[in-house]
Amino acid sequence: MSQEYRVKLEVFEGPLDLLLYLIKKDEVDIYDISLERITAQYLEFMDAFKVLDLEIAGEFVVMAANLIYLKSRALLPVHVQPPDDEAEEEDPRWDLIRQLVEYKKFKDAAGQLSQREIEQSNLFARMSDAADQAPERPLGEVSVFDLINAFNKVLKRIAAKSEDLREIFEENYTVSDKIDLIMKMMASGVALKFTELFAGTAARTEIVVTFLALLELIRLKQVRCVQDEPFAEIELRPA
Repeated sequence: MSQEYRVKLEVFEGPLDLLLYLIKKDEVDIYDISLERITAQYLEFMDAFKVLDLEIAGEFVVMAANLIYLKSRALLPVHVQPPDDEAEEEDPRWDLIRQLVEYKKFKDAAGQLSQREIEQSNLFARMSDAADQAPERPLGEVSVFDLINAFNKVLKRIAAKSEDLREIFEENYTVSDKIDLIMKMMASGVALKFTELFAGTAARTEIVVTFLALLELIRLKQVRCVQDEPFAEIELRPA
């Protein structure tokens, strides 16, 4: 894979945001999280960060270590669990659950304040001629976690197939070339589905480089990724 530069993605939030994303994706209540499942999913994202060589904050690694510790504690009978002076409950999940609940409260409050600010700024907006028409349903901006989740699905699809011998001999994929290809694919202005980016790829290296090219286009504000509803098919549109 081309090492012309290392992508530094500055749109990451934090490890608690990733955990809330995983909980929402699984459609479970915060109080009913499975340490085994959420740890496996979290580590899967960490593997993707490593494959993509993304620079991430150290808090993600700390949270990964904490999840592994909590999972190991949960698997042990209570009478043989290691002593923890700060732990008052028998269930090792409770400290993590408290963090998530408190963080979600602040995150939701911040979102409501932001929405009020937007509504306030529109109070005296001039009405357009088409004001009587039903407004088009806004598309949701895709988070980096949505993108990496979709990327993981593509990787799994390739892993399920037999090894592609072309990858052994051809590693001439560059981020610059893939950027040019994506821009050509979007030249018509028609929305492009995320999976269509990888329709002709069969090698793991090519998939990684193509995804890095997409991240760079997003960073340069040349492309925006949207969904018509949470966890739906991701579409790419010119920014």
